[in-house]
Amino acid sequence: MMSPFICSTFDSLSVTSVCCSQAEFNGNPDSLFFNDGKRRIDFVLVYEDESKNASEKKGSQRRREFFEGSLMNLGVELEATQSVMDEKLVYVKVHMPFEVLCTYAEVLHIKLPIQPNDLAQQSSAYNCFTRHFYPSEDVIAKEPDFFTAPFRKDQLKCFCVKDREQFFTPAVRSRMAYYILSRAPYDVKGSVKKFGISKLLDGGVYKAAYPLHDSRFNVKSKEPDCPNERFLLYNEWAHPKSFYKMQPLDLIRKYFGEKIGIYFAWLGFYTVMLTLAAAVGLGCFIYGYTTRESSTWSKEVCDPQIGGEIIMCPQCDEICLYWRLNTTCESSKRLCIFDNYGTLVFAIFMSVWVTLFLEFWKRYQAELEHDWDTVEFLQQEEQLRPEYEAKCVYERVNPVTQEKEKVPHTACGKCMRVSCGISTVLFWVLLIIASVVGVIVYRLAMFITFSAKLRTDLKYTKELEPFKEYVTPQMATSITASIISLIIIMILNNVYEKVAIWITDFELPRTKTEYENSLTLKMFLFQFVNYYSSCFYIAFFKGKVVGYPGRPVYWFGAFRNEECDPGGCLTELTTQLSIIMTGKAVWNNIQEVLLPWVKNLIFRHCTQVGSEKVIPRWEQDYQLQPIGKLGLFYEYLEMVIQFGFVTLFVASFPLAPLLALFNNLCEIRVDAWKFTTQSRRVVPEKAQDIGAWQPILQGVAILAVATNAAIIAFTSDMIPRLVYYWAISVSPHSDGSNHTMTGFINSSLSVFNIADFNGNSSPIVDTPYWFNNITTCRYRDFRNPPGHPNQYEYSIHYWHVIAAKLAFMIVVEHIVYFTKFMLSYMIPDVPEALKEQIKRERYLTQVILHETNIKHFKELMKPVADNLQDEIEEPELDLRL
Repeated sequence: MMSPFICSTFDSLSVTSVCCSQAEFNGNPDSLFFNDGKRRIDFVLVYEDESKNASEKKGSQRRREFFEGSLMNLGVELEATQSVMDEKLVYVKVHMPFEVLCTYAEVLHIKLPIQPNDLAQQSSAYNCFTRHFYPSEDVIAKEPDFFTAPFRKDQLKCFCVKDREQFFTPAVRSRMAYYILSRAPYDVKGSVKKFGISKLLDGGVYKAAYPLHDSRFNVKSKEPDCPNERFLLYNEWAHPKSFYKMQPLDLIRKYFGEKIGIYFAWLGFYTVMLTLAAAVGLGCFIYGYTTRESSTWSKEVCDPQIGGEIIMCPQCDEICLYWRLNTTCESSKRLCIFDNYGTLVFAIFMSVWVTLFLEFWKRYQAELEHDWDTVEFLQQEEQLRPEYEAKCVYERVNPVTQEKEKVPHTACGKCMRVSCGISTVLFWVLLIIASVVGVIVYRLAMFITFSAKLRTDLKYTKELEPFKEYVTPQMATSITASIISLIIIMILNNVYEKVAIWITDFELPRTKTEYENSLTLKMFLFQFVNYYSSCFYIAFFKGKVVGYPGRPVYWFGAFRNEECDPGGCLTELTTQLSIIMTGKAVWNNIQEVLLPWVKNLIFRHCTQVGSEKVIPRWEQDYQLQPIGKLGLFYEYLEMVIQFGFVTLFVASFPLAPLLALFNNLCEIRVDAWKFTTQSRRVVPEKAQDIGAWQPILQGVAILAVATNAAIIAFTSDMIPRLVYYWAISVSPHSDGSNHTMTGFINSSLSVFNIADFNGNSSPIVDTPYWFNNITTCRYRDFRNPPGHPNQYEYSIHYWHVIAAKLAFMIVVEHIVYFTKFMLSYMIPDVPEALKEQIKRERYLTQVILHETNIKHFKELMKPVADNLQDEIEEPELDLRL
C-alpha cells in the first residue's frame, strides 16, 4: 500500500542495483548544490563504506545499492562524495528534478501560489502594540501573500512560476524528498517489498538522513543566492540578546515547517497570557505577605498567652512529646501568605483566565491557519506511515469506497493489540500509584524519626540553633519526601517513555497524526499520574482520616496515619509544588542545553581535522545532533504538564504562574537555540493545529475548577474561619454580639484527656519540664470533649463546617462553570472578518482557476478552429472562439 505513483512505477520498471555518480568535494564550504553548482541538494544520506572495514557487510551494501537504484528509477538524482573528515564516511546528496517535484507536489496536495493576494489585510490593536517588538522588515523581509491552490501538474500555467528553481521552497523540497525516501524499496523477496529510509537507519545501512541548513548559524553564507535564514533566525530569535523580541513566526514556519511553527506560536501565546496571570498571582502573594503579621490566626498562635498556653497532643506514638502551639509560629505566618481571601479571588480568576487563554488561542490559531494556508488541510490528505504500509497483508472492503484494500491486521488482531496496550498502560499506572504509596510510607516512618531526633539535634548543635523555629519535623519530612518524589518521577519517566513508544508501535497506527495522538494520550495519562499523584495525596487525603489521639488510624497496622500541621496541609502542598516545578524545569533545561552541547563538543573533538581542510556544509550538519522522531512531542508534553501545575493547584501556590513565566521565557530561547545551532535541520511537516493537546488542555481546564474549589474548601482553613466568623463567634454559640475572629484557635482545637491514651499511643518518653501535670491536651479536629455523652465523636460544629464546605464547592463550581460556558459561547473560534476573508479568497481562487482553464482551452482549440474556418465555405458561420 505504497503511494499509487510509487507502486505503478515499480510495477513497470525493473529495479537494479545502480550506483550513484561519484564526485570530489569542490572546496566550497557554503555550497548547497551538487558540484555543477546547478542542482540543489534536497537531502543527504550518510553511510560508512564497508570496503574500508576488515569485515565487509555485503548485505548492507546490497540493500543500499538497491535503495539508491530505486530512487534513480523514480527520477531522483544522486551524487556521492567522500568525507573530508573521515575517509570511511560517504555522503550521498539527493536532488529532486523539477518534473519529480511537480509529480509529488500533486500527490501530497501541496498548496502553491496562483496570484498575489489583493485583499486588504486585517489588523488589530494587539498587532499595533507588538509590531514594535518584531525584527525590522529590513532584516527579515515580510513574506508575500498569495492566493493558493492545491498543485496540479496539468495546470502548471495557473501557478506563479517565475523561476523553476525557486518555485518550490527548500522546506517543501525536503518534505517531498523525505516522502520518497520513506517509501522507496530497498529489498524485494517474492511479492513482498521492503522499503523506507527509517528501516535502513535502524538497521545501520545508513548512519544519518537529513536536509541541509542553508548556512552557518553565526556566519553569513558567501553564496549569492543563499537566503541565510538560519543566520537570521539565530540573530533575531535564538540569541539571548533577542529575549524581549516577538518571534518571527513566518520565518520559523518557512524554515522548519508548519508543525514547528505552530508549536512556537502556541508557546509564545501561552507565555504572553502567563504575564497577566503572573502579575495577579504576584499581587496576591504580596497581599498575603504584608498581612501575615496582622492575621488573627498567626497572632493567636504566636501569642505566649494563647498559643504558648495551649498544650498539643503528641503526633506519633510513644516517642513523640507534648508541645506548645506557639512553636509553630513561623509556619503559621508562612501559611497566612497563601491561605487568605486573596487566594480565593486568584483561584476564581485563574479559572476564568484559562478559558480566555484557550478561546483566544483558537482565534489566533485560526489566523495562523489562514496565513499559513492550512485552513483546508484534511486528514485524508495525510499519507500512510511507511511502517503501516509495510505490514498490509490482509484484505478488507473499505466501508466508504466499497473497494478492496490492504490492512495490516484483522479485526480480532486489532482488538488484541488495543487490549494489550490498555493492559500495559494500566499496569504502569498502578506501578506509579505503588511508588506514591512507598513515598507515603517513607513519610510516616521519617516523621517519627525526625520527631524523635530533630529537636534534640537542633538543641545541642550550636550551629543549627537559629533554625530550630523553622525546621519542624513536618517541614523536614515534606522537603525530603518531595525530593525523593521528584527523583522517582524522573526515573519512571525515562522507563515509561520507552514502554509507551513500544506499545504505540505495536498498535500500528495508520498515519503519523494517529500515531502521535495515541502516544500523546498514553504519555499524558502516565505523566498526569506520575507528577500530580503526590500533590493530590497532600491536598485531599493527608490528614483527613487520622482518628484522634486515643484511637489513631494506622497504615498496614504499623504506621500511624500522617497528620497535617496545625495550620493545615496547604504549606506542605506549596512546598511540594515549588520543588517539583523548579526541579523539573532545571532538569529539563539541563537536558535541552547541556546534553546536545556536550555531545556535539565530543563529536567534534573526536572527528577534528587539520585547520587547513575545508569542511562542506553537509559534513558540518552531520556533526550536529538529530532531533528524533518525537522531538517536538516532548516539548509539548513538558509545557502541558507545566500548564497542569499552573492551573490545577494554583489556589495553594499563587507564584506558580510567575515561575512558569520565567521558565517559558527561557524555554523559547533554549528551544530556538537548540533547533538552530545544535540540531540538524528537521524535516518540515504540515500541521493545522496543536493536535491532541487541544482537548487535553480543555480537560485540564475543566478539572482545575474542581481541584481549586476543593483545595480552598478542604485543604485550606478558609471555610472554617468563615463559619466561625459568621456563625460561631456570635450568639447563640457565644456571648459576643459582634462578628470576630478572636478565639478561632481555641474553637478549631478539640480537647483530649491524657488518661484516655491506650497502651500503644501513650508517650513513654519523659514529659517536658513545663508540662506541670496537665491532664488534657489539644488536637486539630471538631470533636466533643471528654465527659460529653458522645465524647470524641464529631460535634455539631464539624457538620456545620462540612455543610459549608460542600455548599461552597457547589456554588463556586456552578458559577465558574457557567462563566466559562458563557465566555466560550461569546468568543467565536474564528473571527467574523476572517471568515469572510477566507470565503472571499476561496471564491477568487476558484474564479482564477476556472478562467485560467478556459483561457488554456481556448489556446488549445484556436488552431483547430482556424483550420475549420478555412475549410468551411459558408461565410455566415463564425467558428471563432
